[in-house]
Amino acid sequence: MDRATIEQYAIDNLKNVTDYLRIASISAQNKGIQATSTWIMEQFRQLKAQRVEQWTNQGGNPVIFAELAGNSDKTVLFYNHYDVQPPEPLEEWHTHPFEPVAIDGKLIARGVCDDKGELMSRLTLIKYFQEHGGLPVNLKFYIEGEEEIGSPHVADYVAAHAADLQADVCIWEGGGKDEDENFEIVCGAKGAVSFNLHVQTADVDLHSSLASYADNAAWRLVQALASLRTSDNKVAVAGFYDDIQPLTAAEQQATQAMDFNVEKVQANYGLKRPLITTDPKTELINGSTMTINGLEAGYNGEGVKTIIPKQAQAKIDCRLAPNQDPHKIVELIQQQLIKNGFEDVKVEYLLGEQAGRTDLEDSFIQLNHTIAQQVYGKQHVKLIPNMAGAGPIKPFLDYVKAPIALVGIHYAGSHPHSPNENIRLADYQAGTYYLAELLAAYGQN
Repeated sequence: MDRATIEQYAIDNLKNVTDYLRIASISAQNKGIQATSTWIMEQFRQLKAQRVEQWTNQGGNPVIFAELAGNSDKTVLFYNHYDVQPPEPLEEWHTHPFEPVAIDGKLIARGVCDDKGELMSRLTLIKYFQEHGGLPVNLKFYIEGEEEIGSPHVADYVAAHAADLQADVCIWEGGGKDEDENFEIVCGAKGAVSFNLHVQTADVDLHSSLASYADNAAWRLVQALASLRTSDNKVAVAGFYDDIQPLTAAEQQATQAMDFNVEKVQANYGLKRPLITTDPKTELINGSTMTINGLEAGYNGEGVKTIIPKQAQAKIDCRLAPNQDPHKIVELIQQQLIKNGFEDVKVEYLLGEQAGRTDLEDSFIQLNHTIAQQVYGKQHVKLIPNMAGAGPIKPFLDYVKAPIALVGIHYAGSHPHSPNENIRLADYQAGTYYLAELLAAYGQN
């Protein structure tokens, strides 16, 4: 296949798919969900898919399933999601978040990196193949609308529709280029669990002069939080790390071969403090975290209001390594709080996902690696055991039982979940060509 032709086709067809970015499909706010799912279904109908279905039988936002016939007996399943994060803070955007704009070689819009741009590329490639001899393999698509709120219904949908989703291999969303412009083939995702901590010390807010004898919910909460972490940034919860599955020899080798440019990372995110680990690569791949996402207590408005807050709450998430169970982690944290003397600090489980990882030596992963070296250059491709973020990979590994490769079009400056989210058009073009070569090669294997 001619690279220049496919890359030009990707750009020429961009105008046909950018309406996807104009739909504010914000799952956290229940906005634009039906409009987005309708748009996706119409795209597959225009592409003459053999099956286009909207699944709602397991609850939650609709899942779009599509199936297209190819020129071989191989079947590739794609995973994507159509929901996006809220755009706030709006004042930090340089352009309207839901009006895609190309500036200096970058396409800017909420969701263009995470994850709408990748579906746009995949739809474009289907159209290209259909105009140039047909798809080299059979394709299936599972596109959900709850990824940004933790994919609470994915396991149920995958279990209920396991027969529909059967495929030889799976291509996930994600992947892209790191700070040193290496193209990453990612083979899994961490797990996650989100929960609230809540404490109440009185029935009403009190006058702050009563701090002479009355406890303060805010102090109580921060002391409880501090008891869960050591001075060297480890989680101080008995059993927290016990179930982590050690890296295999191949995973250790891949982890150490990863690039991690401290200076570029610090500059990209504007970090004001030193890194909290001496081995960020291993921690990103197989470490676990506990993060305070937000704190709420007392009065935070303008001016002065001298009170003792009656209650305080913290939102927490933990990123989990393979074999750590979200429910067990929350139970261990509640037990540790009681042991530490904070039996009044209650843990409220919100949602969780288990980690999952494909064998790096799997033949499909190795095919991804070979094609990537041809497209991006042998010295600019990295195999990554798993991404540091979470995703609903485990149910697909359990029920579809196919190897999963995460490959995509973002780069280290894409700013997913942040204002001015973007992709570089050159990466969009190269990613479309890479996927074309991958599917063609897989169809011939």
